Amino acid sequence: MNKDSIKKVVLAYSGGLDTSIIIPWLKENYNNCEVIAVSGNVGQNDELEGLEEKALKTGASKLYVLDLTDEYVEDYIMPCLKAGAVYEEYLLGTSHARPCIAKGLVDIALKEGADAIVHGCTGKGNDQVRFELAIKHFAPNMPVIAPWREWNIKSREEEIDYAEAHKIPLRINRETNYSKDKNLWHLSHEGLDLEDPGNEPQYEKPGFLEMGVSPLQAPDEPCYVTIDFEQGVPVAVDGVKMSAKEIVLKLNELGGANGIGLLDIVENRLVGIKCRGVYETPGGAILYKAHSVLESVCLDKLTLHEKQKLAITFGELVYNGQWFTPLREALSAFVDKTQETVTGKVKLKLYKGNMINAGVWSPYSLYSEEIATFGESDYNQADAAGFINLYGLPIKVQALVMGK
Repeated sequence: MNKDSIKKVVLAYSGGLDTSIIIPWLKENYNNCEVIAVSGNVGQNDELEGLEEKALKTGASKLYVLDLTDEYVEDYIMPCLKAGAVYEEYLLGTSHARPCIAKGLVDIALKEGADAIVHGCTGKGNDQVRFELAIKHFAPNMPVIAPWREWNIKSREEEIDYAEAHKIPLRINRETNYSKDKNLWHLSHEGLDLEDPGNEPQYEKPGFLEMGVSPLQAPDEPCYVTIDFEQGVPVAVDGVKMSAKEIVLKLNELGGANGIGLLDIVENRLVGIKCRGVYETPGGAILYKAHSVLESVCLDKLTLHEKQKLAITFGELVYNGQWFTPLREALSAFVDKTQETVTGKVKLKLYKGNMINAGVWSPYSLYSEEIATFGESDYNQADAAGFINLYGLPIKVQALVMGK
């Protein structure tokens, strides 16, 4: 990349440690180029306070704040929920936010005639891939600047040193310097004491959890919640119709208050590094559980089992930044077909971090109490003998052959 050709850039801006120091760094290293900051609002609302003032003070010419919350929930979260997509138990909170934000970045970059797009992702992480694959999809010839792959800064401590030297205000200090990512679906925590997998997360420490409480601090009485679905999409909570975004936010409150949705894993990053992360996904965990319960009665065995296999592939595609690919689109088409009968209501009991089935109802339920009952029914149990003889015939033949 010819640095002399870079006159104007669009920066994916959060106001956090990385992007706060990137603005002056770009000025110093890219010929005092114009920096247009773009923040994609995917639900990190409290982090947006004072963001424009901070961006302008540190050298940005302007700040765009894009409200992507509805698009994020409807076009990214819901397809993953319907697919049952996870990655090693992780509910993809950062993964499916990145392509949504990147799409908005490209829109502004093309509108402003930018010479490059800049992001603050490290060279160790997954997000660099997620951002850049999405950028390639929408603007295949757009150059990308990733300062972490260029500068001499080697750690978050050195980033803080740089910020202090340039008088850049930070919302963190060296003792609370977790690397966090927040949106309306989740909050992730990495770094500091969590870098040692032998350390228990400080769930009970004030300020560690932001979306809820530790199960130990949850109420002693259970909380019941009922969720209605139509074709795999949640449409109501406790009988009250809501948008998908409103449902996520409502369930975040209920789940967070009852210690739901905490996950502590060592995951396999795309770049080959194992990384320990702690995630808060209270509403998402409830939705995934309820959706799974509803599918258990609405989907036939072959469809359910094949869908569960493909959910692994779906989750890997999203985690690995391959949202805008023909395979992901094809899998979504398959998933949408499976969801045509996933309509009904699920009741869950929330209690100190646990989600307990408390009832499921659907007009498309394939469960027949009349057939499954231990009482009298029209099922002819004698039919099982012929079925077993045919089903077990290969085993019998093999045994006879080996016996000779």
